Amino acid sequence: MIDVQNLCKDYTFKRKEPGIRGAVKSLFTNKRELIHAVRDLSFHIDAGEIVGFIGPNGAGKSTTIKMMSGILTPTKGSVLIGGEDITRHRKEVVRNIGVVFGQRSQLNWDLRLGESFELLKHIYRIKQSDYEETLDVMDSILGIKEIIDKPVRQMSLGQRVKGDLVASMLHSPSVLFLDEPTIGLDVSSKYALRKFIKEINEVRKTTVILTTHDLGDIQELCERIIIINHGVMMEDGNLSQIIDRIAPFKTLVVEYYDEIAPDHPSCEMIEHDGNIAKYKFMKNDTTAADLIAELSKLRPIRDVSIEEAGIDDIIRIAYGE
Repeated sequence: MIDVQNLCKDYTFKRKEPGIRGAVKSLFTNKRELIHAVRDLSFHIDAGEIVGFIGPNGAGKSTTIKMMSGILTPTKGSVLIGGEDITRHRKEVVRNIGVVFGQRSQLNWDLRLGESFELLKHIYRIKQSDYEETLDVMDSILGIKEIIDKPVRQMSLGQRVKGDLVASMLHSPSVLFLDEPTIGLDVSSKYALRKFIKEINEVRKTTVILTTHDLGDIQELCERIIIINHGVMMEDGNLSQIIDRIAPFKTLVVEYYDEIAPDHPSCEMIEHDGNIAKYKFMKNDTTAADLIAELSKLRPIRDVSIEEAGIDDIIRIAYGE
């Protein structure tokens, strides 16, 4: 569905010294600096995938999404969507994609929500029957008809995000780009957003590319993640496989009856507080069951639990911090 090859985006900006002296000096001398926002990105996304596209602030995520959706023209490289080059055939390609930017809205501030939908219906030349069918499907997922007669300027942030999601799906796109759609949303709104993504993926087989800093979205929705930093590809693959490779360990939390915690040769005691001890062990070296059995021979155990490596730690390591 999406094929990105050697994608690059460079920006040039003037570097000016501070103050009046710097302003006058800049009239005669131009110091320009080249910024490589995206550097030689290549990846392929199959139809029906939900892919998490993540990275720290300034990594180049939004720039890449804008190039993939036809808003920006790449300095170098190509983006094919459905086999069509979006740079050369922009009008034809954008009819099959939807975009939601969490910090911007495509809804008309001065109109009712339903009027914004009607306007988009005419822009995309959607048949009335198809429009009504799509609206019914979106209402079953997000309950959008409850607010369809409400002016956009009077909506809460969560309601506007719902409106933008429906607006992006009115023309039944095969690809949906979601650029940080959960910014500022409460728990119930995030739940509605995740439900929406799952439903359109299962029912309509929509390919979804999601950028977010909410790692809960990644864990719940995405089997595959692409991580970039400083415009460069850091990771691309199955989320569970990346976690196993970056953090091939687990933590065994053991509560003893007394405060004496024994050491063990095949693992490292990383914490000891009172009668609770934490042991870090490698998944390939031993199992939790074997470790518990051996520790129980050394001291009587009251309770145990196992902690997996947290996804926030995994992502931080992958970012290269």
